[in-house]
Amino acid sequence: MQLLLDSAVIEEARQASDWGWVVGATTNPTLLAQCGLPPSKALKKLGKLFKGPVFYQLTGTSLESMKTEAAIAEDILGKQLVLKIPATALGFQACARLSNKFICAVTSIFTPAQALVAHTAGARYALYYHNRAKRLLDDGANLAHKLMATLARTDTRVVAASLKSPEELLEARLAGVPILSAKFDVLAQLPLNKHADAAFKEFQKNGVGLLDSAPAEAL
Repeated sequence: MQLLLDSAVIEEARQASDWGWVVGATTNPTLLAQCGLPPSKALKKLGKLFKGPVFYQLTGTSLESMKTEAAIAEDILGKQLVLKIPATALGFQACARLSNKFICAVTSIFTPAQALVAHTAGARYALYYHNRAKRLLDDGANLAHKLMATLARTDTRVVAASLKSPEELLEARLAGVPILSAKFDVLAQLPLNKHADAAFKEFQKNGVGLLDSAPAEAL
């Protein structure tokens, strides 16, 4: 399982990287527009902060421009690059042509049929919007289960994004989704629990450890 930061804000990425349990980042054109840096600089900084994948979404409107854009992104991120390609007719064509050279993720998937096409087009990842699916689709709450069943026994992995709360993150994980991408404030809530904090304070108050009994010169 992997947890990813859905942000291009460098300070958020720095903190998430310092946690040690967030391995990479997902971006999109809106997030890059909001980060306050040119896209190339933001992507380069994200690549330095994380050891894992950095997802970049293509904005080209033709196959040729998408190929050019993919090459530019590869120059910036190297092996960390995952190309996000929109789940449109053009996007699936681009995935089929780019997936033999780049790691591709088809994004904005809303149906199992789109996930099937993403796999046959060579996508390594099939990305869906968890919260948006629940709001927009009649059976959106079950989309994660359907995507997992559709892509079972394939090498295309489902990625859940648009996770608006820790509860939604767990919904996706309980459906079997192996990769979860969420905003900084959602990820920051995951380790927090008042009962765990209370237990820690009790141990600190009543217990002892190696640091308490170690000779001063050993500290």
